[in-house]
Amino acid sequence: MAIFGVLRSPHTVLFGAGQRHALPGLAAEHGSRVFICTDERATSDALLLDIIADLKRAGLSLDIYARTRPELPMECIVEATEQAEAFAPAVVIGLGGGSCMDIAKLVALGLAHPGLLPEYYGELKIPGPICPVIAVPTTAGTGSEATPVAVLGDPERMLKVGISSPYLIPHAAICDPELTLTCPRGLTAISGADALTHAIEAFTALKREPTAELSRQHVFIGKNAFSDAQARMAIQALSQNLQAAVDEGGNIRAREQVMLGAFAAGQAFGVAGTAIAHAMQYPIGALTHTPHGVGVAALLPYAMEFNRPACTPEMAEIGRIFGLSGGDETALSRKAIDRVESLLISIGIPGSVKELGVPEDQLDWISEQACGVSRLVKNNPRPVDLPAMKSIVSAAYAGDRAALKN
Repeated sequence: MAIFGVLRSPHTVLFGAGQRHALPGLAAEHGSRVFICTDERATSDALLLDIIADLKRAGLSLDIYARTRPELPMECIVEATEQAEAFAPAVVIGLGGGSCMDIAKLVALGLAHPGLLPEYYGELKIPGPICPVIAVPTTAGTGSEATPVAVLGDPERMLKVGISSPYLIPHAAICDPELTLTCPRGLTAISGADALTHAIEAFTALKREPTAELSRQHVFIGKNAFSDAQARMAIQALSQNLQAAVDEGGNIRAREQVMLGAFAAGQAFGVAGTAIAHAMQYPIGALTHTPHGVGVAALLPYAMEFNRPACTPEMAEIGRIFGLSGGDETALSRKAIDRVESLLISIGIPGSVKELGVPEDQLDWISEQACGVSRLVKNNPRPVDLPAMKSIVSAAYAGDRAALKN
């Protein structure tokens, strides 16, 4: 079979303990004026304060926006962009979790292309390069340091919205696992579960006909050789180390493996895309205001169960990566879903979306809204219409994976 692959990545990636100390040199390559997007932790966390001190010692002029909030409300982006415009930076640093990196991308977008953000909602709407971004994650989950995506909350829309363009991929990423050592147990679990969902959905995404135009017409092109390699790396790292990172927060080896998994998963889904677990999470997150990672991970085993007939070999390979053996491909694919579910439950991810506070009378609305997220639904390996979506949502609500087995 012919090999087809698309690789999009930051220009520079520095990975490893202590690599945060390379940030001043990377930033100075772009100029002396640096705008930092972060959250209130930067005013109290010793490691983050040291990073800011390093930048100042290097003679860089800093302006800091430290009011980023989770789920990234529009008012934060407007406020940060106005502050950045007045400062006129040469480079924007996203220092923190996914929202801090996403706001850095959107501030950099606003600096290069002034206008209203809704003009860029969707795929491939950004007309050209943005101000350079350096992403420095302090959690290991979203993979935003490697992706062409920024997600935000628009007060005029019920669901969160995304802006997707290769121009949003950070110029550089510094992944220093020491920055995750103080990440609380619950956030470590949620972030890692998010990364595992990214990896599995990318690995099992629809495989499209590799035309010469495919990568120019779509941000998310489906399963391909490069995204498969990255997804395998992510699943390997996360399957073997996520439990330890959650249970033993000071375990630097587990922390670095989970951060590696999150980065690799970001690279994988940044090209291949995600699918129905993410589509269902959008309306569920809007209703329950629960963290994104909790929602997608709670939905993952049900999405896998529905999709298994369309990607049995991939599910079986996931099982082997988890260390499972025995039986034919069908049996191994079923064991893989069981193993994924047991790992997620063991780190505190709910076994049903009812546990997230989803109202039973909203299941049809959730299904309808999920079907409307066409960029994710069309990426699913098995076709999904409204009746099928209702069956998946209903099973996820009841905690009844068996209802989807076939």
